[in-house]
This record gives sequence, C-alpha cells and structure tokens, in this order.
Amino acid sequence: MEGEDKIFCWPVRIYHEDTDAAGIVYHANYLKFMERARTEWLRWVGYEQDQLTASIGILFVVRKIKIEYILPARFNDELTVVSSVFRLGRASLDFSQNVVATPDTLSRASVKLGCIDAHTLRPRPIPADIYSEIADVTS
Repeated sequence: MEGEDKIFCWPVRIYHEDTDAAGIVYHANYLKFMERARTEWLRWVGYEQDQLTASIGILFVVRKIKIEYILPARFNDELTVVSSVFRLGRASLDFSQNVVATPDTLSRASVKLGCIDAHTLRPRPIPADIYSEIADVTS
C-alpha cells in the first residue's frame, strides 16, 4: 500500500449526548471516538476483536495514551478520526490518531496498544499471520 492507503479515516457525528453543559464535546468522548476508529481499523485489516479473543486468545489493550486537545467540537459537527500505525512492535502497536473537522485538527493522540493473552492478561507476541497483515498495511 502506498501513502494515503496507510491512513484509515472513520467518520463521527456529534450528538447532544457527546457534549457537556457548555455545548462542547466532553473531553473523554474523544477517547471513545478514537477507540471506535481503532476497532474499525482492525476490521479494515481483516480482524474482529471478539473473534481474536475466542479463536486465538488475544486482546489488544491500551497501554499508554497521550492526548492533546486543540479546538472544541460542538453538536452536529461532522468529524473524522484519522488513524495510522507509526510503529509495529513484536507485542505492540503505536497509533497516531487525529480528530479533525476539515481543515482543523481538534485533538491529537498517540496510543500504544499491547497484545495480551486473554486468559492470563500477560503480554504476548502478536501472532505471526496477524503481524504480517498489519505490517502490510503499515509499511
């Protein structure tokens, strides 16, 4: 894949339930939008989280997140969560995720996911076939 093919975009519309008393998106909701985008990214790669847990016994969990809030979003805004993997480790993935309202970036985050065993909850290497699929869409 080349250039923009490595970037995954997921649309988000802002509803009243996403906003606080001031009418702007509550800060924790950006994390929800990003989580949904990562789930959809995994589907785009070809995997469902529940099937990975049931058939292979792995989970991808947030290990670390750094987020910056730049501009507010408001009710009825149409946003896009722009996601890409900038580092693929043996047992981890590092994502860059930006929430944008074209042309403005409203929030940006770097998110480290760890691959863990679903039963022991201990770190585990990403299975080779999944690692290869992810590498194909990130390199």
